[in-house]
Amino acid sequence: MARRMRVHRLEQEAIVERPLPEVFAFFARAHNLERITPPWVRFQVLTREPVRMAPGALIEYRLRLHGLPLRWLTRIEEWDEGRAFVDRQLRGPYRLWHHRHEFEAVGRGTRVRDVVHYALPLGPLGELARLVLVRRDLDRIFSYRRDAVERLMRPAL
Repeated sequence: MARRMRVHRLEQEAIVERPLPEVFAFFARAHNLERITPPWVRFQVLTREPVRMAPGALIEYRLRLHGLPLRWLTRIEEWDEGRAFVDRQLRGPYRLWHHRHEFEAVGRGTRVRDVVHYALPLGPLGELARLVLVRRDLDRIFSYRRDAVERLMRPAL
């Protein structure tokens, strides 16, 4: 009998003071992910530029977590130009990683929203790792990401 996986949800949003087309264009360039990921993760996009973002696009990454080198492969599953896109892990540290990026014009700015559904491998051992490390790591990474996006998208004075 197959063991049921426990799926967790991470949600975060930021409002940036830039127009939606400009913000979406920033996220549509896969290599910008390096600019909004904390340096301690040593994150690198391996897929050569330009990455044509569309359903089926594959993007490969390399990173380090707690000293462990990891390779990660995602596929763009949905692409709604100017509104949203979804990437799903095909190979990597999670049993499930489904990341929806949403963008909405609000006043003169843009709401950027991340909704991640994830599950860890190894059953109860994976859940223990989530409680001890993974949940905290994801919170730190996505907080850094939110702050980096706000900083990079801040209008020039």
